[in-house]
Amino acid sequence: MVAVESQMLPLGTQAPDFSLPDPDGHNHSLADKASAYLVMFICNHCPFVKHVREELARIGRDYAAQGVSICAINSNDVNKHPGDSPANMKSEAESWGYTFPYLFDESQDVAKAYRAACTPDFFVFDAGKRLVYRGQLDDSRPSNKLPVDGHDLRAALDAVLGSRPPLATQKASIGCNIKWRPGNEPDYF
Repeated sequence: MVAVESQMLPLGTQAPDFSLPDPDGHNHSLADKASAYLVMFICNHCPFVKHVREELARIGRDYAAQGVSICAINSNDVNKHPGDSPANMKSEAESWGYTFPYLFDESQDVAKAYRAACTPDFFVFDAGKRLVYRGQLDDSRPSNKLPVDGHDLRAALDAVLGSRPPLATQKASIGCNIKWRPGNEPDYF
């Protein structure tokens, strides 16, 4: 497994809008008003995502109740990684208790718009859809013994909900690279 770091989209960037389907074919977007927005790029097979998926489910439950609009996006090429197919995404969401929409970015255009590079990759936007945090969930990795507690992402969400400035120190997320379709690789690597 080769680890890739997130690209750290500039703070203040306006959230790129999208309309993506969940595994049942219902489209979701960032159109609804919310106190904050959390966009996560994840997939089913990545060991980094598997390591944190229980915490992702907890964050979904904890922060949706506080008015945060949350979604997860899978942008992987399912021809090369059929385990990341929409049918398997639905099973994954049900198995791990994801209460947020888990969306499929078949064109990979949304991943490119966010400059997403790895799974997991996290983006927090304020109520005006301006980027206030991009980076890691926490310091835990599959290869270390640190607890998965989501402290970096939770601190970012708590700051935006409390109308406080974004975290001064933001560490890049680390994970598996997004599995780009041949010839569709982004220009930001």
